[in-house]
Amino acid sequence: MTRVGIINVTGYAGSELARILHNHPDVDLVSVTGRSAAGKQLSEVYPHLREASMTITPEIEESVDLVFSALPHAASAEVLKSFIDDGVPAVDISADFRLKDLPTYESWYKVDHPCPNYIETAVYGVPELHRSEIKQTKLVANPGCFPTGTVLALAPAVQAGIVESHVISDCKSGVSGAGRSAKLEYGFSELNDNFSAYALSGHRHEPEMSQELSALSSDGDVNVTFVPHLAPMTRGILGTHYAKLSKDVSQADVDAIYRDFYADEPFAHVVPTPPSTKQTWGSNDCLIYATIKEDAGTLVAVSALDNLGKGAASAGVQNMNVMLGFEETAGLEALPVYP
Repeated sequence: MTRVGIINVTGYAGSELARILHNHPDVDLVSVTGRSAAGKQLSEVYPHLREASMTITPEIEESVDLVFSALPHAASAEVLKSFIDDGVPAVDISADFRLKDLPTYESWYKVDHPCPNYIETAVYGVPELHRSEIKQTKLVANPGCFPTGTVLALAPAVQAGIVESHVISDCKSGVSGAGRSAKLEYGFSELNDNFSAYALSGHRHEPEMSQELSALSSDGDVNVTFVPHLAPMTRGILGTHYAKLSKDVSQADVDAIYRDFYADEPFAHVVPTPPSTKQTWGSNDCLIYATIKEDAGTLVAVSALDNLGKGAASAGVQNMNVMLGFEETAGLEALPVYP
């Protein structure tokens, strides 16, 4: 069995990792950390993890064959550095190794990168795009939740060269994407029966989207206009993505492009009707629906995923599976929870 540790198990992504890894056939979860909860049992912090309970420690205290970090940006790279130096495979759930351009990272995240020498060797963790590189690396940068849906929704069209280089991504997210912090705007009275846009001047996930879509484009960089919205739900992301068509294509052409792109993918599914977030709860699925508005000459692609699943924890497990040569679906076979 592969010995695995989780750094910062007490956040939502960390707890979801623990839940998934508990039933993973190839993994033994041997160590979990948490700063404020050190010394407590995991089941004290998250009663639903009673079957997976273990003592939360300040640091990883066991020898591990792979480590996940669910710390915030900057703190994550700082803690992971010693593991990376020692050659321990790592999956970073934070943003620290996602962006290949250091000035871009430091500009958007307003910090000096604590471990910049590993940026180039890290692989952006979308197996649907980078599976072969993930197999060869020891450091995976798990993508952001919003970029996962945006990139998967638009990648087939961008690679096929059927859309122009400016795209619009309009996403609605559940409040769990903001973490466990106690802020006024995340309280029930503020969130319930409410709906709002935020980060209209720019969001940190925007350069990820541009980086990954531009790498697929044969027509230069892809510029992304991204606007996130906070929806009155716990988890899930629904994205509606728009791009002007650059050539004359039919709906049948678009259907074929998307079906072929994702034909062999276990978790990216092209669906016949627009998906909803509840169709993905608790799963590693990303559901994608693409159509064209002929009168406007526009591609509209809709994506749905669980922001704590394919948008964070289960995507990390998928990356681990690819890195270590396990079955890619191992530990991720559970069907979504509904309703």
